[in-house]
Amino acid sequence: MTDRPVSRPWWNRRDFLKTSTAAAAGAYAMRWGLAPAAEVPFEFDGSKFQLAAPEPNPKRGGVLRYGITMRPPHFDVHQSGTINNLGSQACMFDNLIRRDPRDSGKTIIPDLAHSWEIAKDGKTYTFHLRQGVQFHDGVELTSEDVKATFDRIAKPPQGISIPRSVLFKAVSEIVAPDKYTVQFKLAEPRPINFIMSAIASGWNVILRKKTLEDNNYNLRKVEIYPGTGPFRSKQRIENEKWVMERNPNYWNKGLPYLDGIEFYHALPFSPELGSGLLSGRVDYARLLDPGSLRKVQATKGMTGLNFYQSVIQATWMNNKKKPFDDPRVRRAFHLVLDKPVLVDVVKDIAPMMVGGFIYPFSDFATPLPELSKRLGYQADPTASVKEAQALMKAAGHEKGISGLDYLVREVASFKLWSQAIQAMLQQTLNVQSNIRTAVESVWFDDVNTGKFDLAIGAIVSTLLDPSDYFNAWYKKGGPQNYSSWDNAKFNALLPQIDSEVDPKKRLELIRQAEAIMEEDPPLLPMSWEKINDGWYNYVKGHNPKEYFGIYDCVRFDTFWLDK
Repeated sequence: MTDRPVSRPWWNRRDFLKTSTAAAAGAYAMRWGLAPAAEVPFEFDGSKFQLAAPEPNPKRGGVLRYGITMRPPHFDVHQSGTINNLGSQACMFDNLIRRDPRDSGKTIIPDLAHSWEIAKDGKTYTFHLRQGVQFHDGVELTSEDVKATFDRIAKPPQGISIPRSVLFKAVSEIVAPDKYTVQFKLAEPRPINFIMSAIASGWNVILRKKTLEDNNYNLRKVEIYPGTGPFRSKQRIENEKWVMERNPNYWNKGLPYLDGIEFYHALPFSPELGSGLLSGRVDYARLLDPGSLRKVQATKGMTGLNFYQSVIQATWMNNKKKPFDDPRVRRAFHLVLDKPVLVDVVKDIAPMMVGGFIYPFSDFATPLPELSKRLGYQADPTASVKEAQALMKAAGHEKGISGLDYLVREVASFKLWSQAIQAMLQQTLNVQSNIRTAVESVWFDDVNTGKFDLAIGAIVSTLLDPSDYFNAWYKKGGPQNYSSWDNAKFNALLPQIDSEVDPKKRLELIRQAEAIMEEDPPLLPMSWEKINDGWYNYVKGHNPKEYFGIYDCVRFDTFWLDK
């Protein structure tokens, strides 16, 4: 689908906002710090650990009706970077270790591995597996399955792209010395919390070795494949619903409490999702629009809240095509995107906050009051536009650029943003673009193969630590470096950032990397996301209050219905 360019000027903020969304206030704190994760012990004996719901006397039975976007671009969880996969598929699988759903995921707890030891030199991680765990097809889990799973994640075969592979670049070897023992051997030590958090990521579900072998290690077209998780697939209707039933042979005795889950598809931040919850057609909804959240919060017997999300909203510039092979053009585009306006434009659709290239609510980021004084982030964009126009002139584009292909992911916020950005570029730099809207599967295929000039969408990270997303999003060859950005100074800094253990020195290196990106943007940061959840108070066994993202506590094994 191709939309005609927006011709109206965007510069009058009030006029643009009146024509795009109804006015509704959304207040955000300028700087937030997430509570620190609990330190991981070098040795942990969890052989007697038993996970249960946080509330006393949880009830058994019932089917949870859950509203969430679930239009997967494919079915391979490891290769995915969207909640359209993990949101509904994760309950069919387990992890080696996991984030505790009872404390918003702050603590790492046992899962398929009940215990672990970490060598004092920080280079060997040993995990002891539970015995008798069965996949849904009845075959017992062994260390060979865990090894095959993480071998694929850490070093993907040719033609396989896994966004989390960068987390394991220090892992030199994964070995299975016996049927129930797995060891990760590192070439050099890394912070323990970093490695354990990488292994515990909700994305890194354990698969059967035979499943991978039978499908040439590519599960993109395999709709159902066996996991060990608390639920198994019962029925799937494309773009409508996915029905799960309780796994009667689940290894974690006593879990799950639910008889099943019915996932209903609705686009994120859509009125349809909100009305589905408020009318009682679903019990829980994730990615509510702000208006629906306010209604939920005002309704007796319901709860609604928002929390941070491990996602940047951005526009990528194809560095392999002119004019984006020139860093002056890239910086000019970055400077004329009015970030406060972009947050305002979608405030009735999705909760967003201004930020640059680093999570704005993390301690690694330049504080927002300081960032707001920087060109490209100022409330008055006059100086930024003047600098951008000078850069375009120096790059030989004083008269502008025409005919850019602007690939837009088919989500309401992206479609609205793309029109605003299209108008901003036209009015300030005489840059003309043609909007091309695509569903998730086409969007991901086109950005991965470079079939775009500009592309608007969102990408996720696994951890709050820059060593994760700097390598995935910005490094040369990174799995989500859709711009094909390659900055030698930045690439040279990354190993220092990854290996520096002194917090002060490490922060200085991160600030140097940030300065490089401001001068030579790897992407155009538009905003950073928050998530709205809403549910009826009879839905128990969960605690999303302080989540960092929606990708870790996604198992539903501790959920129960108090009715």
